[in-house]
Amino acid sequence: MSTAVVNGAEAQEAAATKPLGMRKNGKQWHAPKKAFRPGSGLTPYEKRAKARVALAATKAKEKELKEEKEAERKRRIQALKEKRAAKEEKERYEQLAAKMHKKRLERLKRKEKRNKLLNS
Repeated sequence: MSTAVVNGAEAQEAAATKPLGMRKNGKQWHAPKKAFRPGSGLTPYEKRAKARVALAATKAKEKELKEEKEAERKRRIQALKEKRAAKEEKERYEQLAAKMHKKRLERLKRKEKRNKLLNS
């Protein structure tokens, strides 16, 4: 009995690969039409549910990766801003040092830091 099933499968394969001959309407360049089966596109509920779960997991992972990327970008931008602010502050103090006495400049720095701490 198993040989009959195997032979039947082989016969179907051979039929699928064998050319069908000339088409009746003469349009051999068109692909052969298949039987209309309205239920063939339907999938069972379990399969659809699994697909939805998989899609939700994929979207969550994508969102997580995007958030990580955005956080890294913001961190880099913040580091740049802090670096530039420190550089400007240093340049400002250097200009003041050229004009003022060193001890007066240090007093001024301490006073400014106190004001920054009070204001923030």
